[in-house]
Amino acid sequence: MSEVIEHYVSEHASLKDVLPGNDLSWLNESRDAALQQLSTQGFPTLRAEDWKYTSIRPIEKRQFKLAQEVGHSVDATSINGYLYKDLDCHLMVFVDGRFSAPLSNLGDLARGITIKDLSTALREDSDVLKTHLCSAADMTRNGFAAMNAAFMSDGAFIELDKNCVVDLPIHLMFLSTGQHEELTSQSRILILAGDNSQAKIIESYHAQQDSVYFNNITTEVKLGRNANLEHYKVQEESKKAFHVATLQVDQQRDSTFTSHSVSLGAQLARNDINSWMGDEGATCNLYGLYVADGRQHTDFHTRIDHAKPHCSSNEYYKGILDGHSRAVFNGQVHVHPDAQKSDAQQANNNLLLSKDAEIDTKPQLEIYADDVTAAHGATVGQLDENMMFYLRSRGIDYNSAHALLVYGFAHSVIEKMSLAPLRKHLESALVSRIPNAGQFSDMVED
Repeated sequence: MSEVIEHYVSEHASLKDVLPGNDLSWLNESRDAALQQLSTQGFPTLRAEDWKYTSIRPIEKRQFKLAQEVGHSVDATSINGYLYKDLDCHLMVFVDGRFSAPLSNLGDLARGITIKDLSTALREDSDVLKTHLCSAADMTRNGFAAMNAAFMSDGAFIELDKNCVVDLPIHLMFLSTGQHEELTSQSRILILAGDNSQAKIIESYHAQQDSVYFNNITTEVKLGRNANLEHYKVQEESKKAFHVATLQVDQQRDSTFTSHSVSLGAQLARNDINSWMGDEGATCNLYGLYVADGRQHTDFHTRIDHAKPHCSSNEYYKGILDGHSRAVFNGQVHVHPDAQKSDAQQANNNLLLSKDAEIDTKPQLEIYADDVTAAHGATVGQLDENMMFYLRSRGIDYNSAHALLVYGFAHSVIEKMSLAPLRKHLESALVSRIPNAGQFSDMVED
């Protein structure tokens, strides 16, 4: 057992009696099994196929500690800058991984909606959580999944009853304060959407200051028949931070899951997004945008399992890399033998703005059925010289033309978002990241 794993085993022993749900035997057994998995498996190395381009040594070199209380320096005023302008929503705020009731505003919840922090849900809905918590996400997938299952200290539980339609988005805001160096948050989100239910859920991650910390998140989603869920994730962490996340989705008949994932921050960011379409007629749409510069490293691994006939999936990811940054994209679609009439489309396009930037992209199709429509592809390149020439010939200076093309490249992902306030925020964030794009600010704010 490595020194860092020994640290976390010792940390777990000291925290076991204060973790939420410590009085539930089934949860203690699950945590013990996860800790044993972490002890045996350790963290993934470059020898693991899914991690061969992403070294987690910067995480292993540090011994992070779990935050024990909500940061006292955070008040309602200090979170205003992280709220999305003109977005009316149900709001849950987590500070250093801990739920803050004073900063949250759930408003009037319609009948059929349950929104609770994990600690409360473990007390009040333990029978439901016993059935569903940790049942979708596989703790044996890697050491980070096992670590989250062992240490999950807070998070959100969202349940939609049958036929429930949530009019307002549900915003889960995670804010890291940087008050203490090298803290870790082990958050768990469980979303249960009943038959014919509909909702939009946002996960957003922010930092008060440019500090070192480690967020390790697992989100489990279970969709009933004909359920429709739009999931948004915006990661704007400190550029010294580490962000590892797993999103696991189980889909029933005729359900629709749409993911919009945007990665802008963190020194190292890893996102695993997996969907199991376990019944006929399910639809899965995965859209993503990653922007990196300096020495940032971002990694998206997706897997969509077409387990039954007449399911469709669509993946569309774009990356913009500058400086010495590096990105990894691995999109796997697995069409099982019984999954006839499947339709699977996948595309990954990357724009390199620097000769030192690097992308490793690997779209994959594994097809074991004979009546399937499928396509996949990846591109890596620089700005189109012909397009640059066209814009320059119309009197646009070089820097403006360059910025306009980069903005247009990324905007095709952002424009797929149905939430206008979030779309506006990301347009502004994109402008701030593109060199010489100041001329777009007025357009975005209009």
